[in-house]
Amino acid sequence: MMEILSPAGSYEAAVAAVQNGADAIYLGYGKFNARRNAANFDENGLKTTVDYCHLRGVKVYLTLNTLLSDKELPQAAKLVRLCSDIGVDALIVQDLGVAELVRQIAPDLPVHGSTQMTVHNLDGVMACAALGMERVVLSRELSREQIRYICRRSPIEIEVFVHGALCMCYSGQCFLSSVIGGRSGNRGMCAQPCRMKYGWDGTADSYPLSLKDMSLVRHLQELEEMGVASAKIEGRMKRPEYVAIVTRVYSDALREQRQPTREELEDLTAAFNRQGFTDGYYQGKTGKHMFGIHEKEQVPEKLFARTRQEYHREHARVPVTMTVEMKAGRPLCITAADSEGHKVRLEGPAPAPALHRAVTEEDIRRQLERTGGTPYYVEEMEIAADGGLSIPLSALNDLRRRLLDDLSQKRIAHPSRRTGAPLSMPKGTNHTETPGYTVSLRSPEQLTESLIACKPQVIYLAPEHILKQAELVSRALEQGIEVCAAMPRILWDKERRELDALLEQVKQLGVYTALVGDLGALTIAVSHDFTCRGDFGLGVYNSLTLSKLTEMGLISATLSFEQRLARIRDLNKPLDTEIIGYGRLPLMITENCIIHNRGGRCNCHASNVLTDRTGAQFPVLKARGCRNEIFNSKKLFLADKQESYQKLGLWAVRLSFTTENPRECVQILERYQGKGSYTPIDITRGLYFRDVE
Repeated sequence: MMEILSPAGSYEAAVAAVQNGADAIYLGYGKFNARRNAANFDENGLKTTVDYCHLRGVKVYLTLNTLLSDKELPQAAKLVRLCSDIGVDALIVQDLGVAELVRQIAPDLPVHGSTQMTVHNLDGVMACAALGMERVVLSRELSREQIRYICRRSPIEIEVFVHGALCMCYSGQCFLSSVIGGRSGNRGMCAQPCRMKYGWDGTADSYPLSLKDMSLVRHLQELEEMGVASAKIEGRMKRPEYVAIVTRVYSDALREQRQPTREELEDLTAAFNRQGFTDGYYQGKTGKHMFGIHEKEQVPEKLFARTRQEYHREHARVPVTMTVEMKAGRPLCITAADSEGHKVRLEGPAPAPALHRAVTEEDIRRQLERTGGTPYYVEEMEIAADGGLSIPLSALNDLRRRLLDDLSQKRIAHPSRRTGAPLSMPKGTNHTETPGYTVSLRSPEQLTESLIACKPQVIYLAPEHILKQAELVSRALEQGIEVCAAMPRILWDKERRELDALLEQVKQLGVYTALVGDLGALTIAVSHDFTCRGDFGLGVYNSLTLSKLTEMGLISATLSFEQRLARIRDLNKPLDTEIIGYGRLPLMITENCIIHNRGGRCNCHASNVLTDRTGAQFPVLKARGCRNEIFNSKKLFLADKQESYQKLGLWAVRLSFTTENPRECVQILERYQGKGSYTPIDITRGLYFRDVE
């Protein structure tokens, strides 16, 4: 049966989940998880929770799903060893370097790919499988058809979010909170600026980025039929009562193979909602109907009080089989076994001949089935008893207590796992020469003779734009400038055939490298024999990630722009690295088209600018597949700060052009090359000179 996976932001929430039917919980430890503001767990709390869950047959997954720096990796290594030793069932990771760390030091500890990895197609799933992951959490934006397609072909388990908050941006690709507020979602500190007011025409008067919570409770049977291994409930920041209610409704509906009742739906709504729920992504029906805000309502105290009372009571959920042998002249023998293969056998006093009333099989059964207050219930009992014998009922009670205690110790015993090698950081040689300049172009018109004359090292351009500018691309290649096909950040499986054709066509022009921002894009590019460079979407934050990308065949990688330059300087670089040194930083990529939501029609080629409460204006541009990309209101500019990045050991600095006209592209490149004085209006230094939480 499909697993019900519940959130646990605290020990009480873990209890609430378990006592309401969760098959597994996921939780965070310290600061290395995507919900650093939750209560989370310390070492003692983690051990206690793992034992509590394992005793009751519930798995525990620990979220280690943030990007980590080189300085943080030794602490993460200690946590990984602890998790392996105490029997955590799996780690959920985002960072490729962290995944490699787990493989090195705890090779028997399963790894699950977090939704923060932005795995949204079969190619991404296959890449995770090749990395040794046993499960991957798909992006929340996928439709039922896409989920079904992946499940039927995946060699590893698939996990799908079924209830809770929806991010406007594909998880792992959102930089809104960090760029405008210094709090990174990729570091577990998202401030949720998408829940604030924004608007068009210079007025922030609505909530175009605030999605309703998702609810797929009506689709559980279909998800199970597809082959989804785990149905995940979001909510580590929520109250234990919320966890209990949602877990109970989903668990009961799945186990009883039915639709939720009206009362259950009312309980879900009362626990938390944002003007209702949505299943729009799952149904493949996006639009304005998916949006809503949380209206502060009165806490449903009666419902929550009743819920607390329920989850503070032990609900027997572990079936045991008992075998009883009561023979004259021999010690009473009782055996208990659970469904996981644990078995305990105890002997008690020998029965005596009955002087008044003999003990019957019903007496024995009644005493041994009194398991109230424990996680156990007797599912089956076999009794082989001679007649005419007597034994004190207190002896039966004592044997039952001791038997279940011994069985409990076996159930919470820590697994025997191998200990791998100590953490080993890769070595790298920093470039000593001045980094070159690469350019990424948003539109084909930005590629001009004048830009080619400036001789950037690499020109990144989407495959379809390469074909539109075939003559200029050929001219650039003739002059020794590398032209690199920039792969789309999001590509569903149904869209792959068109991209396959484009890639084969650009190869005919002599383009043999591709820029990839996720594992799926990497898999696709390699299948066409492209040499790959890594984009910012891969979340390169540490040396282990760089080392892993080298092993995977990449020839360069773009470092996360959420890092300070000082940290980039100290990074071991076993792979050529570049940073984004100019341009409007990408803040979001969205499946739900807010341009269409604005006026009810497609209007991608017009000027679409989103305004926040401060008056800042964020361009919204079309992305492949009728998606949107939201860019920062200010342009990152470092041309007057060259001394700050020229000695970081970089291979290149990228100038990222979005809304610039062709002339501006040339002027900016020339300024970075020291040939002009052009400075754009309203600039920012990005995150390179300040710490990001």
